[in-house]
Amino acid sequence: MKVYLDNAATTPLDKEVLETMLPYMTEHFGNPSSIHGFGRKTRAAIEGARKSVAKFLNVSPSEIFFTSGGTEADNQAIRCSINDLGIKHAITSKIEHHAVLHTLEALEQDGIIKLSFVKLTPNGHVDLEHLEQLLKENERTFVSLMHANNEIGNLLPIEKVGSICEKYNAVFHSDTVQTMGHYEMDLQKINVHFITCAAHKFHGPKGIGFLYISNKIKINPLIYGGSQERNMRGGTENLYGIIGLAKALEIAQREMKEHENYIMGLKTYMIEQLKAIIPSVEFNGACLDNCLYTVLNVRFPHTDNAEMLLFNLDIAGIGASGGSACTSGSSQGSHVLRGIGTDITRPSVRFSFSKYNTKKEIDYTISKLKELFPVKEAVKP
Repeated sequence: MKVYLDNAATTPLDKEVLETMLPYMTEHFGNPSSIHGFGRKTRAAIEGARKSVAKFLNVSPSEIFFTSGGTEADNQAIRCSINDLGIKHAITSKIEHHAVLHTLEALEQDGIIKLSFVKLTPNGHVDLEHLEQLLKENERTFVSLMHANNEIGNLLPIEKVGSICEKYNAVFHSDTVQTMGHYEMDLQKINVHFITCAAHKFHGPKGIGFLYISNKIKINPLIYGGSQERNMRGGTENLYGIIGLAKALEIAQREMKEHENYIMGLKTYMIEQLKAIIPSVEFNGACLDNCLYTVLNVRFPHTDNAEMLLFNLDIAGIGASGGSACTSGSSQGSHVLRGIGTDITRPSVRFSFSKYNTKKEIDYTISKLKELFPVKEAVKP
């Protein structure tokens, strides 16, 4: 049996999305910048997709810019804000995605900004009082905090953070790659200047995403070239990717509540089964309290089998992600788990779910874990 439980890394393409994309791979192939009929056809399709995305977020289509994915979008929001708005101070957390962390750290190393890290609670939530203190003590600041952590799933109270940033005239960027398509987002109710998206996290194609830039902010391009994306992002548009992104977001919105209830049921069921077969099992992050319903990060006890846990799961046909040195092959382990003070000498695994997973797959995974962690071994070290 093959079981894919790594949906936070990427999701399978929805067949309806593929069917929508196919005509733009074959029949409707014109360059959207061309002025003839072939180009006008594809330009209209791109602008239709832009309007669809904007409607989902309750923003103007002029605030949506298509990119190659979340990493590019994060880089543009961060680098262009700091370069163009004269910002000398930035705040982030130690558990952000590397697209954010490495970019800000590079800017600090180049002497362009001073970088501060907001404190985290033991289960990985942002300390809002410390955030406000940092904003109060520094000049105008760029704040980058992700909506949901990609490893432990903790949700940021994004409206509260937006209000705090507004109070101190801070520029607020939130990486929403893990939450886009999973939660309703009305950006008229949130003081956020930038959010980022990658379509492959909600059953869309890889290599396409978008950056929302509030019309309150004016920045220059990250990538120069042609006049595409209203002079904000040079390069011929990823036509069929854009079409696929918009369709995937449309489907996600249509089925959102149904899928949330279904996936949360799978997650809760897996938690119950894990506790039953491995009494000493623990969970990293918030787990169920203010946590992304698609992600479950599990910390297993020390056993001989645990050292090769991901390998053994892979041999059994189960795809999941590691969260510590023992399971990822990294000498340092997960920066997220280190960031919240988790014992990274114990093996941790991130299981992440989608609408395509089944209870039968969870039962199969539990049966394999039971083989790897007999009750007699399942004791706390």
